[in-house]
Amino acid sequence: MTVLETRDLTHVYGAGTPFERIALNHISLKIQQGEILGIVGHTGSGKSTLIQHFNGLLKPTSGEILLEGKPIWDAKGKCSRDVRFRVGLVFQYPEYQLFEETIAKDIAFGPTNMGLSKAEIDTRVQEAMAFTGLPQELAAQSPFALSGGQKRRVAIAGVIAMRPQVLILDEPTAGLDPAGRDELFAEIKTYHDKTGATVVFVTHSMEDAARMADRILVMNEAKAMLLGTPRQVFSHAEEIIATGLDIPEITKVILELNRRGIPLERSIFTVEDAVRAIRQYKNGGASC
Repeated sequence: MTVLETRDLTHVYGAGTPFERIALNHISLKIQQGEILGIVGHTGSGKSTLIQHFNGLLKPTSGEILLEGKPIWDAKGKCSRDVRFRVGLVFQYPEYQLFEETIAKDIAFGPTNMGLSKAEIDTRVQEAMAFTGLPQELAAQSPFALSGGQKRRVAIAGVIAMRPQVLILDEPTAGLDPAGRDELFAEIKTYHDKTGATVVFVTHSMEDAARMADRILVMNEAKAMLLGTPRQVFSHAEEIIATGLDIPEITKVILELNRRGIPLERSIFTVEDAVRAIRQYKNGGASC
């Protein structure tokens, strides 16, 4: 089932001025309920502008956004408040948006605005802390005393506590070390598996997109350049490289082996698949 859809979505910054810039150029996209979608592209490719349309933070210059088949903007140009609860957006470096005196109060901010009872809010705060790996004993502490990685978790927990149908994360691992990145992605995957929520994340890393996503959207110069499973996307590895984007290291190895006359499947993006393909090749079997 399609949960979020954009139809011919276009956004222009500074329209009619000398600073006019097309940020999104006729983007049509369907996001399925329960999938993990990775959005990859250069800075300025339109990634962040796109996700800010998903919950109505930005209004399209033209085109439309639909949530479960219904436009999120009405005829009067208003976006329903309910959309912000159903489509939760965590900004890049969300820790800079923390403001409450305790972690529990910060996480409770969204559910409180939803008009929930205190008992329900407390349940959601505890649940969100568990999903993001925050010990319950930290609930009464100030979020400003935490490490950068823990602050990131508090900000994500604040969105998860609203139990959004779609969770959107803009560069969720930016600035984290490799261990912190792996831990955070593992927590996001656990949240997805246990709730069935749709997860959309923006990243500069093709490695992260390949590892996490069911499908990958490659943005380039305000357009949707490629959309498909990791295998489908990396079958266009040379096109991706031509735009200046990176690809997984193992895919680079496979491309080089092809250049040297070893005909392996060019869409390989995991070490495990590469090992199988090489063994098959050495045993005389075709692999592409």
